[in-house]
Amino acid sequence: MNSTLITNAKIVNEGKVFEGDVLIQGNRIEKIGSSINAKADDHVVDAKGSFLVPGAIDDQVHFREPGLTHKATIYSESRAAVAGGVTSFMEMPNTVPPVFTQALLADKYQIASRTSLANYSFFMGASNDNLDEVLRTDVTKVCGLKIFMGSSTGNLLVDDGKILEGFFSKFPSLIATHCEDEATILKNTAEFKERYGENMPVKYHPLIRSEEACYKSSSFAVGLAKKFGTRLHILHISTSKETNLFDNTLPLEKKKITAEACIHHLWFNDSDYERLGMFIKWNPAIKKTSDQQEIFKALLDNRIDVIATDHAPHTLEEKQNRYFKAPSGGPLIQHSLVAMMEFYHQKKISVETIAQKMAHNPAILFQIKDRGFIREGYFADLVLINSDKPWQVEKSNILAKCGWSPFEGNTFQSSVTHTWVSGHLAFAEGKINEYKKGERLIFSR
Repeated sequence: MNSTLITNAKIVNEGKVFEGDVLIQGNRIEKIGSSINAKADDHVVDAKGSFLVPGAIDDQVHFREPGLTHKATIYSESRAAVAGGVTSFMEMPNTVPPVFTQALLADKYQIASRTSLANYSFFMGASNDNLDEVLRTDVTKVCGLKIFMGSSTGNLLVDDGKILEGFFSKFPSLIATHCEDEATILKNTAEFKERYGENMPVKYHPLIRSEEACYKSSSFAVGLAKKFGTRLHILHISTSKETNLFDNTLPLEKKKITAEACIHHLWFNDSDYERLGMFIKWNPAIKKTSDQQEIFKALLDNRIDVIATDHAPHTLEEKQNRYFKAPSGGPLIQHSLVAMMEFYHQKKISVETIAQKMAHNPAILFQIKDRGFIREGYFADLVLINSDKPWQVEKSNILAKCGWSPFEGNTFQSSVTHTWVSGHLAFAEGKINEYKKGERLIFSR
């Protein structure tokens, strides 16, 4: 059994930073101590000066496979993930075809077992007529149910109250929602299209996908969850108003309703549309500075529980279309951890809180078995961060298949130098080792 000894690390775990060593035996953490003696067969990594953090768990990604593999694949985006310190991901059902059956869900797990370099789970998708199929989901092996309550088309859009009540009242585990009110968006779209035609500036995107659209849908979802006692997780909060829907008086383990913030809503605001245009066109939209600031505040005071990416790559050609043809979404997973470390350098957040929101809390919230913490007996999902190793994002070092990033030209002060996935050194000093694949996440439910 392979063993690795990480020495002299600044270990970040459960609200503390302390210097010590970590011994990995096989795929798990064997021992944590102030000084562990190396054995002859140990591979030793001297982490002097670097932070050792639990691998990030990204609870919202779109890796585009099957059906949209010209944009991305599970293989390509998992490479970007491990290079960025993300050791586990949960992927969404809006692939082609959408994941509305257990057979289609199983197909995605088969692809990941062959190609994913990171640990993985996949959401079952809700449609307007698949409740019986959804209820066949094994919630110990599947992260949850995803419902698009807006920003989708065809059967993926589920915004009928009666149908939603069926899912909220009967699904026995976590429901994750995209909340934007479709009727409000359609009304706003018609008004702006009449005014500007096909040449509408992207700066009006947050007025089309408005605060009203977000709050109306989010508050409706919260109301349903309270009515039926549903375990609800609302994704990518984008407005100040929505943050007031969430409680920070309970420990996370006791919360029935939780929320996520995404990197782009923390990093960008509406002043960036002029510079970056369609490259920061996301749904829900990036909005005002005041929204950006309040989301960050809610993250720190525990109204918002998790940091994720909503990594959703499109080709450069697709993104260079005019507003109504340019798709929403962009690649972020390779840069999420170093982007949050930039806030650490700005003294806006502690490295302990970054670990909490990107590793501990997703593990608690989804009840992931034996991951998300640096604990003896847990899987060795670990990341070394050199907080004083600047690098610039350029096309040549972007690993997402789409080949671009909204961070191009940006210099990050921190670098991910090593990433272990279930004990396997998947990334080290710029090189990816594909010898071992990631593992399927299991849930203690």
